[in-house]
Amino acid sequence: MIYTVTLNPSLDYNVRVGSLKTGLVNRTEEEVMLPGGKGINVSLELHNLGVETTALGIVAGFTGEEIIRLVKKRGVRADFIYAGHGFSRINLKIHHGEDTEINGRGPMVGKEELAALYWRLDMIEEGDVLVLSGSVPAGLSESVYMDIVKYMEGKGVRIVVDATKNLLSMALSHHPFLIKPNHHELGEIMGVSIESRDEIVKYADRLREQGARNVLVSMAGAGALLISEDGEKLFGAAPKGEVVNAVGAGDAMVAGFLAGYLEKEDYAMALRTGIAAGSATAFETEFAGLEKVRELAEQIEIVRL
Repeated sequence: MIYTVTLNPSLDYNVRVGSLKTGLVNRTEEEVMLPGGKGINVSLELHNLGVETTALGIVAGFTGEEIIRLVKKRGVRADFIYAGHGFSRINLKIHHGEDTEINGRGPMVGKEELAALYWRLDMIEEGDVLVLSGSVPAGLSESVYMDIVKYMEGKGVRIVVDATKNLLSMALSHHPFLIKPNHHELGEIMGVSIESRDEIVKYADRLREQGARNVLVSMAGAGALLISEDGEKLFGAAPKGEVVNAVGAGDAMVAGFLAGYLEKEDYAMALRTGIAAGSATAFETEFAGLEKVRELAEQIEIVRL
């Protein structure tokens, strides 16, 4: 079983407008409401790939109820904790030329909700995978992912951390199975501006030296690079296609990587499946299905650097 944790989930209100002018009424041409949050995205793609998954996290208010309804509607198990006040955030995503996003803050979360989450973590068994992904709501410390990784040590659970800055870097010393920054986030963590693939290799390897067992760096349309726990450096270029919606493509990559790895515990296969899932999702309006992912995976060559 792969469990995902989304501490600050959202309702993503995606709208497309023909024109966008400030100070005036703008009307939508298309609109759709989706459950959002990086961990939820991973679970949605895992389900599409036929992998058993449960989405965990914290929700609040009427928006939280709708998030759970939409997740379950898509066939994913949902076991969320309800915060006693506030409401889960609504993220507005405006598609007009360059995409514009306005993200909500989410509810205040405290010790009671976090304790309930740990109770659910105690049910995760040896051999399972736990994905910690995305931002955290007000009230939780930047150490929350590190604390969870530390809590799960010695239980035989593979842990994935996909987050930014301190949320990710603080967890490294407890040796998560996989981390997945994109190349911009890698630069932010290392305090540099990354301009080349060689620099990605250099700084990704430093994160592995700091404790991550495997480092997967997504590079948007350029593909992805993996430095595995044995130091092997693998690269795969992304297949060609028209990007329809890049939101969630990185999360789909995490799902594809895990699905590929769990099938044969082969890193080259995991990277190929991850790139295929991320690309296929970017080429569609929602998360890609298994058939499309398999089709694109056949086009991807993995090379050793």
